[in-house]
Amino acid sequence: MTAPTVLITGAAGHLGRAVAAAFAAQGARRVLLDRNPEALRQAFGADSAQQLCLTADLLDATSTGQAVQTAIGQMGRIDVLCHLAGGFGMGEPVHATSEQTLERMLDLNVWAFLRIGEAVVPHMLAAGRGRIVTVGAFGAQRGGAHMGAYAASKAALQRLTESMSAELKGQGINVNCVLPSIIDTADNRAAMPDADPGQWVAPAALAEVITFLGSDGARAIHGASIPVTGLV
Repeated sequence: MTAPTVLITGAAGHLGRAVAAAFAAQGARRVLLDRNPEALRQAFGADSAQQLCLTADLLDATSTGQAVQTAIGQMGRIDVLCHLAGGFGMGEPVHATSEQTLERMLDLNVWAFLRIGEAVVPHMLAAGRGRIVTVGAFGAQRGGAHMGAYAASKAALQRLTESMSAELKGQGINVNCVLPSIIDTADNRAAMPDADPGQWVAPAALAEVITFLGSDGARAIHGASIPVTGLV
C-alpha cells in the first residue's frame, strides 16, 4: 500500500509538530496547514515530495477550500485529517460572559472544524475511505469555574465529532476524538509556573494516540472520545 497522505491543521504548534514527526516516522506524506506561514517554515523548512506547507484561515470557507484543493492537486488525495487547531480562553464567570468571548471560543473550536470538514469530507466520500481525528479537552467534560465558554465550545466539538462519525461510519470513514489533559509545552509551563508538569501529557505521547487513530489499526473505532491524561 502506498504511504497515506495526512493533513494536519494547527501544524506549526507544539502538538502539530509532534504529530507531523510521528507520521513522518511512519513514512506518511504530510500536508501541514497553519495560519502562520513564518512559523510553518521555521518548523518544517522547505516543501518536498513528502511534505507540503500551506497557509489558510480556517474560519474562511474559501481560504480553507483553496488550501485543500491545492493539497489534493499536489499530493493526489487526503487519507487522514488531524484537526488540531483550536484555542483556549478563560476568565469570565458565566453570568458575565461577553458575546465576544463566546464567539471567539466557538470560532476556534467549532467553526474551524466545520470549515475544514466541509472541505475534506467530500473527497474522502469520493474515495470511500478516510480517518478524521479531532482534539477535544479532558477538562471540558464538565464545566469549570471561569471556563464556561471554553468548556461549551470543546463539548460542542466532541458532540460534532460523534455526530460526524454516525453519519460517515458506513461509508468507510472513521471519526474519533482525543481528550488530552494539560499538554506539556513551554508555553503552558510559562503560564503555570507553580504547576507540576510531571502530571501533564507530553506532545509526543498524545501524538502516538492520534497517529494510531489515523491508521488502519483503528478501522473498527468509530465516534470514540479517548482520554489522554498523562500521569493524572
